[in-house]
Amino acid sequence: MTDLVLGFMAIFAMLGFIILGMHIGIALIVTSFVAVWLMKSPEIAARFVGAAANDAIRDYLFGVVPLFVLMGMFVSISGVGRDTFDVFQWVLRRVRGGLGLATVGANAVFAAITGISIASASVFTKVATPEMIRHGYTPRFAVGVVAGSSVLGMLIPPSLLMIIYGVIAEESIGRMFMAGILPGLLLALLFCLLIIAMAYLSPARIFASGNFDATEEKDLETWATAAQKFFPILMLVVLVLGGLYSGFFTPTEAGAVGAAGAFLIALLRRRLDWKKLWNVLTETGYVSVSVLFLIIAASLYSRMLALTGLPAAITSSITDAGLGAWGFLIAYLVIVILLGCIIDSVSIMLIMLPIVLPIVSTFGMDKIWFGVLTVVAVEIGLLTPPFGVSVYTVKSALNNPSISVKDIFAGAFPFVLVMVLTLMVLALFPSLSTWLARM
Repeated sequence: MTDLVLGFMAIFAMLGFIILGMHIGIALIVTSFVAVWLMKSPEIAARFVGAAANDAIRDYLFGVVPLFVLMGMFVSISGVGRDTFDVFQWVLRRVRGGLGLATVGANAVFAAITGISIASASVFTKVATPEMIRHGYTPRFAVGVVAGSSVLGMLIPPSLLMIIYGVIAEESIGRMFMAGILPGLLLALLFCLLIIAMAYLSPARIFASGNFDATEEKDLETWATAAQKFFPILMLVVLVLGGLYSGFFTPTEAGAVGAAGAFLIALLRRRLDWKKLWNVLTETGYVSVSVLFLIIAASLYSRMLALTGLPAAITSSITDAGLGAWGFLIAYLVIVILLGCIIDSVSIMLIMLPIVLPIVSTFGMDKIWFGVLTVVAVEIGLLTPPFGVSVYTVKSALNNPSISVKDIFAGAFPFVLVMVLTLMVLALFPSLSTWLARM
Protein backbone atom coordinates (compact mmCIF):
# COMPACT_ATOMS: atom_id res chain seq x y z
CA MET A 1 0.00 0.00 0.00
CA THR A 2 1.45 3.37 -1.02
CA ASP A 3 1.38 6.48 1.18
CA LEU A 4 -0.97 8.13 -1.31
CA VAL A 5 -3.53 5.33 -1.07
CA LEU A 6 -3.19 5.45 2.70
CA GLY A 7 -3.97 9.16 2.65
CA PHE A 8 -7.21 8.57 0.72
CA MET A 9 -8.15 5.74 3.07
CA ALA A 10 -7.54 8.00 6.08
CA ILE A 11 -9.93 10.63 4.68
CA PHE A 12 -12.68 8.11 3.97
CA ALA A 13 -12.20 6.48 7.37
CA MET A 14 -12.44 9.87 9.07
CA LEU A 15 -15.65 10.75 7.22
CA GLY A 16 -17.07 7.37 8.17
CA PHE A 17 -16.28 7.98 11.84
CA ILE A 18 -17.99 11.39 11.70
CA ILE A 19 -21.12 9.98 10.04
CA LEU A 20 -21.26 7.28 12.74
CA GLY A 21 -21.26 10.01 15.39
CA MET A 22 -17.63 10.29 16.49
CA HIS A 23 -16.52 13.79 17.52
CA ILE A 24 -14.71 15.53 14.64
CA GLY A 25 -11.60 16.21 16.73
CA ILE A 26 -11.30 12.60 17.87
CA ALA A 27 -11.88 11.37 14.31
CA LEU A 28 -9.10 13.61 12.98
CA ILE A 29 -6.62 12.54 15.66
CA VAL A 30 -7.38 8.81 15.47
CA THR A 31 -7.16 8.56 11.68
CA SER A 32 -4.03 10.75 11.55
CA PHE A 33 -2.31 8.75 14.30
CA VAL A 34 -3.11 5.40 12.67
CA ALA A 35 -2.04 6.61 9.23
CA VAL A 36 1.36 7.83 10.52
CA TRP A 37 1.73 4.57 12.47
CA LEU A 38 1.21 2.55 9.29
CA MET A 39 3.55 4.77 7.27
CA LYS A 40 6.32 4.98 9.88
CA SER A 41 6.10 3.43 13.34
CA PRO A 42 4.14 3.73 16.62
CA GLU A 43 6.95 5.77 18.22
CA ILE A 44 7.03 8.29 15.38
CA ALA A 45 3.22 8.50 15.41
CA ALA A 46 3.25 9.29 19.14
CA ARG A 47 5.91 11.99 18.68
CA PHE A 48 3.90 13.29 15.72
CA VAL A 49 0.84 13.80 17.94
CA GLY A 50 2.94 15.43 20.65
CA ALA A 51 4.59 17.86 18.24
CA ALA A 52 1.23 18.85 16.72
CA ALA A 53 -0.28 19.47 20.16
CA ASN A 54 2.72 21.54 21.23
CA ASP A 55 3.03 23.64 18.07
CA ALA A 56 -0.62 24.15 17.13
CA ILE A 57 -1.80 26.64 19.79
CA ARG A 58 1.28 27.87 21.64
CA ASP A 59 1.16 31.30 19.96
CA TYR A 60 -0.44 34.03 22.11
CA LEU A 61 -2.63 34.89 19.12
CA PHE A 62 -4.90 31.98 20.06
CA GLY A 63 -6.02 33.99 23.07
CA VAL A 64 -8.37 35.68 20.62
CA VAL A 65 -10.68 32.64 20.72
CA PRO A 66 -11.73 32.70 24.41
CA LEU A 67 -11.74 36.51 24.50
CA PHE A 68 -14.21 36.96 21.65
CA VAL A 69 -16.32 34.07 22.95
CA LEU A 70 -16.36 35.74 26.39
CA MET A 71 -17.40 39.04 24.84
CA GLY A 72 -20.27 37.36 23.03
CA MET A 73 -21.43 35.66 26.23
CA PHE A 74 -21.49 38.93 28.17
CA VAL A 75 -23.34 40.64 25.33
CA SER A 76 -25.95 37.88 25.23
CA ILE A 77 -26.86 38.20 28.90
CA SER A 78 -26.71 42.02 29.00
CA GLY A 79 -29.89 42.41 26.94
CA VAL A 80 -28.35 44.54 24.19
CA GLY A 81 -29.69 42.15 21.58
CA ARG A 82 -33.28 42.89 22.61
CA ASP A 83 -32.57 46.62 22.78
CA THR A 84 -31.00 46.60 19.32
CA PHE A 85 -34.08 44.87 17.90
CA ASP A 86 -36.38 47.36 19.68
CA VAL A 87 -34.54 50.29 18.09
CA PHE A 88 -34.69 48.84 14.58
CA GLN A 89 -38.32 47.85 15.10
CA TRP A 90 -39.26 51.41 16.07
CA VAL A 91 -37.32 53.04 13.22
CA LEU A 92 -38.87 50.71 10.61
CA ARG A 93 -42.36 50.46 12.14
CA ARG A 94 -44.15 52.00 9.14
CA VAL A 95 -42.17 50.16 6.45
CA ARG A 96 -43.75 47.18 4.73
CA GLY A 97 -41.98 44.12 6.14
CA GLY A 98 -40.35 46.38 8.72
CA LEU A 99 -40.05 43.77 11.47
CA GLY A 100 -38.23 41.45 9.08
CA LEU A 101 -35.88 44.29 8.14
CA ALA A 102 -35.44 45.08 11.84
CA THR A 103 -34.42 41.47 12.50
CA VAL A 104 -31.80 41.57 9.76
CA GLY A 105 -30.46 44.96 10.90
CA ALA A 106 -30.32 43.95 14.55
CA ASN A 107 -28.65 40.65 13.61
CA ALA A 108 -26.01 42.51 11.57
CA VAL A 109 -25.16 44.78 14.51
CA PHE A 110 -25.30 41.92 17.00
CA ALA A 111 -22.98 39.90 14.73
CA ALA A 112 -20.35 42.62 15.04
CA ILE A 113 -19.81 41.73 18.70
CA THR A 114 -20.61 38.02 18.97
CA GLY A 115 -19.09 36.19 16.01
CA ILE A 116 -21.19 33.07 16.49
CA SER A 117 -24.29 32.39 14.38
CA ILE A 118 -25.84 30.11 16.98
CA ALA A 119 -25.81 32.94 19.53
CA SER A 120 -27.66 35.23 17.11
CA ALA A 121 -30.20 32.53 16.25
CA SER A 122 -30.88 31.82 19.92
CA VAL A 123 -31.27 35.48 20.97
CA PHE A 124 -33.47 36.66 18.10
CA THR A 125 -35.68 33.58 18.13
CA LYS A 126 -36.78 34.62 21.60
CA VAL A 127 -36.85 38.35 20.84
CA ALA A 128 -38.01 38.80 17.24
CA THR A 129 -40.15 35.76 16.44
CA PRO A 130 -42.92 36.39 19.02
CA GLU A 131 -43.06 40.07 18.01
CA MET A 132 -43.44 39.27 14.31
CA ILE A 133 -46.13 36.66 14.92
CA ARG A 134 -47.99 39.04 17.26
CA HIS A 135 -47.97 41.75 14.58
CA GLY A 136 -49.49 39.48 11.93
CA TYR A 137 -46.47 37.96 10.21
CA THR A 138 -46.67 34.30 9.24
CA PRO A 139 -44.83 31.95 11.62
CA ARG A 140 -42.91 30.43 8.69
CA PHE A 141 -41.55 33.83 7.63
CA ALA A 142 -40.82 34.86 11.22
CA VAL A 143 -38.62 31.85 11.95
CA GLY A 144 -37.15 31.89 8.44
CA VAL A 145 -35.88 35.45 8.68
CA VAL A 146 -34.35 34.76 12.12
CA ALA A 147 -32.57 31.62 10.91
CA GLY A 148 -31.50 33.25 7.65
CA SER A 149 -30.09 36.44 9.12
CA SER A 150 -28.30 34.57 11.93
CA VAL A 151 -25.60 33.51 9.44
CA LEU A 152 -24.34 37.11 9.46
CA GLY A 153 -22.67 36.24 12.77
CA MET A 154 -20.04 34.14 11.02
CA LEU A 155 -19.24 36.69 8.30
CA ILE A 156 -19.32 40.12 9.91
CA PRO A 157 -16.27 40.39 12.18
CA PRO A 158 -15.37 39.22 14.72
CA SER A 159 -16.09 35.77 13.30
CA LEU A 160 -15.11 32.43 14.79
CA LEU A 161 -14.88 30.86 11.32
CA MET A 162 -12.61 33.69 10.15
CA ILE A 163 -10.32 32.96 13.10
CA ILE A 164 -10.19 29.26 12.26
CA TYR A 165 -9.54 29.96 8.58
CA GLY A 166 -6.81 32.48 9.42
CA VAL A 167 -5.07 29.93 11.63
CA ILE A 168 -5.21 27.08 9.10
CA ALA A 169 -4.29 29.26 6.11
CA GLU A 170 -1.67 31.20 8.11
CA GLU A 171 -3.31 34.50 7.19
CA SER A 172 -3.64 37.56 9.41
CA ILE A 173 -6.77 37.27 11.54
CA GLY A 174 -7.07 41.06 11.57
CA ARG A 175 -7.11 41.11 7.76
CA MET A 176 -9.63 38.29 7.67
CA PHE A 177 -11.88 40.32 9.97
CA MET A 178 -11.60 43.35 7.71
CA ALA A 179 -12.29 41.19 4.65
CA GLY A 180 -15.63 40.11 6.09
CA ILE A 181 -17.07 43.62 6.53
CA LEU A 182 -18.16 44.46 2.97
CA PRO A 183 -19.39 40.90 2.14
CA GLY A 184 -21.31 40.87 5.42
CA LEU A 185 -22.95 44.21 4.68
CA LEU A 186 -23.69 43.09 1.11
CA LEU A 187 -25.38 39.94 2.38
CA ALA A 188 -27.43 41.93 4.91
CA LEU A 189 -28.48 44.38 2.16
CA LEU A 190 -29.56 41.56 -0.15
CA PHE A 191 -31.53 39.98 2.71
CA CYS A 192 -33.34 43.31 3.16
CA LEU A 193 -34.07 43.59 -0.57
CA LEU A 194 -35.44 40.03 -0.50
CA ILE A 195 -37.82 40.91 2.36
CA ILE A 196 -39.01 44.09 0.62
CA ALA A 197 -39.56 42.19 -2.63
CA MET A 198 -41.54 39.49 -0.82
CA ALA A 199 -43.58 42.11 1.04
CA TYR A 200 -44.69 43.80 -2.19
CA LEU A 201 -44.76 40.92 -4.67
CA SER A 202 -45.95 38.08 -2.43
CA PRO A 203 -47.45 39.57 0.75
CA ALA A 204 -49.33 36.36 1.58
CA ARG A 205 -45.98 34.68 2.29
CA ILE A 206 -45.13 37.31 4.91
CA PHE A 207 -48.39 38.56 6.39
CA ALA A 208 -50.88 36.11 7.86
CA SER A 209 -53.80 38.34 6.80
CA GLY A 210 -52.24 38.94 3.39
CA ASN A 211 -52.02 42.66 4.10
CA PHE A 212 -49.53 44.98 5.75
CA ASP A 213 -50.82 46.91 8.75
CA ALA A 214 -48.45 49.52 10.17
CA THR A 215 -48.47 49.70 13.95
CA GLU A 216 -48.23 52.72 16.16
CA GLU A 217 -47.51 50.66 19.24
CA LYS A 218 -43.88 51.67 19.42
CA ASP A 219 -44.60 55.39 19.11
CA LEU A 220 -43.93 55.67 22.86
CA GLU A 221 -40.29 55.29 21.83
CA THR A 222 -38.44 58.51 21.06
CA TRP A 223 -35.16 59.30 19.37
CA ALA A 224 -33.69 59.97 22.80
CA THR A 225 -34.72 56.61 24.27
CA ALA A 226 -33.73 54.80 21.08
CA ALA A 227 -30.29 56.42 21.17
CA GLN A 228 -29.94 55.45 24.84
CA LYS A 229 -30.68 51.81 23.99
CA PHE A 230 -28.41 51.75 20.94
CA PHE A 231 -25.45 53.61 22.47
CA PRO A 232 -23.85 50.66 24.39
CA ILE A 233 -23.69 48.30 21.43
CA LEU A 234 -22.57 51.09 19.10
CA MET A 235 -19.71 52.00 21.42
CA LEU A 236 -18.68 48.35 21.68
CA VAL A 237 -18.64 47.95 17.89
CA VAL A 238 -16.65 51.17 17.45
CA LEU A 239 -14.24 50.18 20.19
CA VAL A 240 -13.51 46.70 18.82
CA LEU A 241 -13.66 47.20 15.05
CA GLY A 242 -12.37 50.77 15.18
CA GLY A 243 -9.37 49.67 17.21
CA LEU A 244 -8.71 46.78 14.83
CA TYR A 245 -9.15 48.81 11.64
CA SER A 246 -6.95 51.67 12.87
CA GLY A 247 -4.22 49.25 13.89
CA PHE A 248 -4.41 50.44 17.49
CA PHE A 249 -5.32 46.94 18.70
CA THR A 250 -4.13 43.52 17.63
CA PRO A 251 -6.97 40.98 17.30
CA THR A 252 -6.12 39.56 20.75
CA GLU A 253 -6.08 43.01 22.34
CA ALA A 254 -9.36 43.90 20.62
CA GLY A 255 -10.90 40.75 22.06
CA ALA A 256 -9.70 41.65 25.55
CA VAL A 257 -10.97 45.23 25.32
CA GLY A 258 -14.29 44.05 23.86
CA ALA A 259 -14.75 41.46 26.61
CA ALA A 260 -14.00 44.11 29.26
CA GLY A 261 -16.47 46.52 27.61
CA ALA A 262 -19.21 43.87 27.40
CA PHE A 263 -18.56 42.94 31.05
CA LEU A 264 -18.94 46.59 32.06
CA ILE A 265 -22.21 46.91 30.10
CA ALA A 266 -23.62 43.82 31.82
CA LEU A 267 -22.62 45.23 35.22
CA LEU A 268 -24.09 48.68 34.57
CA ARG A 269 -27.36 47.13 33.41
CA ARG A 270 -27.44 44.94 36.55
CA ARG A 271 -27.80 41.81 34.45
CA LEU A 272 -24.85 40.03 36.04
CA ASP A 273 -24.72 38.23 39.37
CA TRP A 274 -22.26 35.67 40.70
CA LYS A 275 -24.24 32.72 39.33
CA LYS A 276 -24.51 34.23 35.84
CA LEU A 277 -20.84 35.20 35.91
CA TRP A 278 -19.86 31.62 36.75
CA ASN A 279 -22.11 30.29 33.96
CA VAL A 280 -20.56 32.72 31.47
CA LEU A 281 -17.02 31.74 32.44
CA THR A 282 -17.70 28.00 32.33
CA GLU A 283 -19.56 28.24 29.00
CA THR A 284 -16.69 30.29 27.58
CA GLY A 285 -14.31 27.58 28.73
CA TYR A 286 -16.36 24.83 27.09
CA VAL A 287 -16.55 26.64 23.75
CA SER A 288 -12.91 27.76 23.76
CA VAL A 289 -11.51 24.36 24.66
CA SER A 290 -13.65 22.73 21.97
CA VAL A 291 -12.37 25.16 19.32
CA LEU A 292 -8.72 24.92 20.39
CA PHE A 293 -8.92 21.12 20.54
CA LEU A 294 -10.24 21.14 16.97
CA ILE A 295 -7.35 23.36 15.89
CA ILE A 296 -4.86 20.89 17.41
CA ALA A 297 -6.61 18.01 15.63
CA ALA A 298 -6.59 19.95 12.35
CA SER A 299 -2.86 20.60 12.71
CA LEU A 300 -2.20 16.88 13.12
CA TYR A 301 -4.46 16.08 10.17
CA SER A 302 -2.67 18.63 7.95
CA ARG A 303 0.74 17.19 8.81
CA MET A 304 -0.46 13.66 8.13
CA LEU A 305 -1.79 14.65 4.71
CA ALA A 306 1.47 16.41 3.86
CA LEU A 307 3.37 13.27 4.87
CA THR A 308 1.27 11.12 2.51
CA GLY A 309 1.82 13.54 -0.39
CA LEU A 310 -1.93 13.69 -1.04
CA PRO A 311 -2.29 17.50 -1.41
CA ALA A 312 0.58 17.62 -3.92
CA ALA A 313 -0.90 14.70 -5.88
CA ILE A 314 -4.34 16.32 -6.04
CA THR A 315 -2.77 19.62 -7.12
CA SER A 316 -0.93 17.88 -9.94
CA SER A 317 -4.07 16.00 -11.01
CA ILE A 318 -6.16 19.16 -11.19
CA THR A 319 -3.42 21.01 -13.06
CA ASP A 320 -3.02 18.14 -15.54
CA ALA A 321 -6.78 17.81 -16.00
CA GLY A 322 -6.91 21.38 -17.30
CA LEU A 323 -9.78 22.45 -15.03
CA GLY A 324 -8.13 25.77 -14.42
CA ALA A 325 -8.64 28.05 -11.45
CA TRP A 326 -12.35 28.67 -12.08
CA GLY A 327 -13.10 24.99 -12.64
CA PHE A 328 -11.38 24.13 -9.39
CA LEU A 329 -13.15 26.93 -7.50
CA ILE A 330 -16.62 25.94 -8.73
CA ALA A 331 -16.02 22.27 -7.88
CA TYR A 332 -14.70 23.21 -4.43
CA LEU A 333 -17.66 25.47 -3.57
CA VAL A 334 -20.18 22.86 -4.73
CA ILE A 335 -18.50 20.22 -2.56
CA VAL A 336 -18.46 22.53 0.47
CA ILE A 337 -22.16 23.37 0.07
CA LEU A 338 -23.04 19.67 -0.26
CA LEU A 339 -20.94 18.79 2.79
CA GLY A 340 -22.85 21.48 4.68
CA CYS A 341 -25.94 19.30 4.36
CA ILE A 342 -24.42 16.58 6.52
CA ILE A 343 -21.65 18.01 8.76
CA ASP A 344 -21.02 21.23 10.64
CA SER A 345 -19.15 24.34 9.48
CA VAL A 346 -15.96 23.91 11.49
CA SER A 347 -15.62 20.26 10.46
CA ILE A 348 -15.90 21.17 6.77
CA MET A 349 -13.10 23.71 7.07
CA LEU A 350 -10.87 21.36 9.03
CA ILE A 351 -11.35 18.57 6.49
CA MET A 352 -11.17 20.54 3.24
CA LEU A 353 -8.68 23.37 3.78
CA PRO A 354 -5.53 21.28 4.33
CA ILE A 355 -6.27 19.59 1.00
CA VAL A 356 -7.19 22.63 -1.10
CA LEU A 357 -4.92 25.40 0.21
CA PRO A 358 -1.84 24.07 -1.66
CA ILE A 359 -3.97 24.11 -4.84
CA VAL A 360 -5.04 27.69 -4.10
CA SER A 361 -1.38 28.68 -3.86
CA THR A 362 -0.57 26.88 -7.12
CA PHE A 363 -3.24 28.85 -8.98
CA GLY A 364 -2.07 32.09 -7.39
CA MET A 365 -5.46 32.84 -5.82
CA ASP A 366 -5.78 35.41 -3.06
CA LYS A 367 -6.16 33.44 0.17
CA ILE A 368 -8.15 36.17 1.89
CA TRP A 369 -10.69 36.23 -0.97
CA PHE A 370 -10.75 32.43 -0.97
CA GLY A 371 -11.37 32.49 2.80
CA VAL A 372 -14.40 34.75 2.46
CA LEU A 373 -15.84 32.47 -0.25
CA THR A 374 -15.22 29.48 1.99
CA VAL A 375 -17.01 31.04 4.96
CA VAL A 376 -20.06 32.02 2.86
CA ALA A 377 -20.26 28.55 1.27
CA VAL A 378 -19.88 26.88 4.65
CA GLU A 379 -22.56 29.13 6.16
CA ILE A 380 -25.09 27.99 3.57
CA GLY A 381 -24.92 24.62 5.32
CA LEU A 382 -26.34 26.20 8.48
CA LEU A 383 -29.68 26.56 6.67
CA THR A 384 -29.86 23.41 4.53
CA PRO A 385 -31.33 20.04 5.55
CA PRO A 386 -30.76 17.65 7.12
CA PHE A 387 -28.02 19.19 9.34
CA GLY A 388 -28.94 22.92 9.45
CA VAL A 389 -27.48 23.91 12.84
CA SER A 390 -29.11 27.37 12.85
CA VAL A 391 -32.48 25.83 12.01
CA TYR A 392 -32.30 23.40 14.93
CA THR A 393 -31.08 26.20 17.21
CA VAL A 394 -34.15 28.24 16.29
CA LYS A 395 -36.39 25.22 16.91
CA SER A 396 -34.90 24.50 20.34
CA ALA A 397 -35.07 28.17 21.42
CA LEU A 398 -38.60 28.65 20.08
CA ASN A 399 -40.47 26.25 22.38
CA ASN A 400 -43.50 26.32 20.05
CA PRO A 401 -44.69 22.86 18.95
CA SER A 402 -46.95 24.34 16.23
CA ILE A 403 -43.87 25.43 14.23
CA SER A 404 -42.00 22.42 12.85
CA VAL A 405 -38.42 22.05 11.69
CA LYS A 406 -39.82 21.72 8.17
CA ASP A 407 -41.44 25.17 8.52
CA ILE A 408 -38.12 26.70 9.55
CA PHE A 409 -36.25 25.10 6.65
CA ALA A 410 -38.95 26.32 4.25
CA GLY A 411 -38.88 29.83 5.70
CA ALA A 412 -35.08 29.99 5.44
CA PHE A 413 -34.95 28.69 1.84
CA PRO A 414 -35.25 32.13 0.14
CA PHE A 415 -32.30 33.28 2.24
CA VAL A 416 -30.28 30.28 1.03
CA LEU A 417 -30.89 31.42 -2.56
CA VAL A 418 -29.70 34.93 -1.65
CA MET A 419 -26.54 33.47 -0.10
CA VAL A 420 -25.82 31.53 -3.30
CA LEU A 421 -26.26 34.78 -5.26
CA THR A 422 -23.91 36.56 -2.84
CA LEU A 423 -21.35 33.80 -3.29
CA MET A 424 -21.45 34.31 -7.06
CA VAL A 425 -21.05 38.08 -6.71
CA LEU A 426 -18.09 37.71 -4.34
CA ALA A 427 -16.46 35.19 -6.67
CA LEU A 428 -16.80 37.52 -9.67
CA PHE A 429 -15.68 40.65 -7.79
CA PRO A 430 -12.77 39.71 -5.48
CA SER A 431 -12.17 43.35 -4.52
CA LEU A 432 -15.31 43.27 -2.36
CA SER A 433 -13.42 40.88 -0.08
CA THR A 434 -9.90 42.23 -0.37
CA TRP A 435 -10.28 46.01 -0.54
CA LEU A 436 -10.45 46.71 3.20
CA ALA A 437 -8.08 43.87 4.06
CA ARG A 438 -5.33 45.25 1.81
CA MET A 439 -5.59 48.89 2.90
